[in-house]
Amino acid sequence: MYKEIIDNIKPDLDKTIEYLKGELNKLRVGRATPMMVEDLEIECYGQEMPLKQLANISTPQPRLIVIQPWDKSILENLEKGISQSSLGLVPIVDGEVIRINIPPLSEERRKELTKILSEKVEEARISIRHKREEAWKEIQEQEKAGEIREDDKFRGKDELQKVIDEYNEKVEEMRKKKEEEIMTV
Repeated sequence: MYKEIIDNIKPDLDKTIEYLKGELNKLRVGRATPMMVEDLEIECYGQEMPLKQLANISTPQPRLIVIQPWDKSILENLEKGISQSSLGLVPIVDGEVIRINIPPLSEERRKELTKILSEKVEEARISIRHKREEAWKEIQEQEKAGEIREDDKFRGKDELQKVIDEYNEKVEEMRKKKEEEIMTV
């Protein structure tokens, strides 16, 4: 019985890991990636739309992002949206494309990114903890209702903790990898 509860939280834990992966990919670490800008909300056609729905985004060089809009009339909107974003990027309109040069990170910016990284990782850990608490409460309720024995309750608690530890290790590996990327000059 408790195994079902543990199996039921695994998809939520996987979603937490995927969300964290996405958030970490958005952190600018001196190397250009399309993920840095693809989810930027751009005002055009009377509504907010993600950049990836409006243009082709490529990285022909390690420190260059090239954005080629499918509709040339929104070039100005794209430039404005990118400049006003919190990423601190400077778009340059070059004919029918926008080029964004990614400057190398300063030591101050690296420390700032490390703090942001820690916040994102802590959010993921909190989410994992909440899922553990929910599952543990369900296991306890099953024992109170007489659906499982007390031994099974504690066995379930141990198995639940193993699963949680496994996901926390994944989060920690991701944190270490990203921190290494940030600190590499």
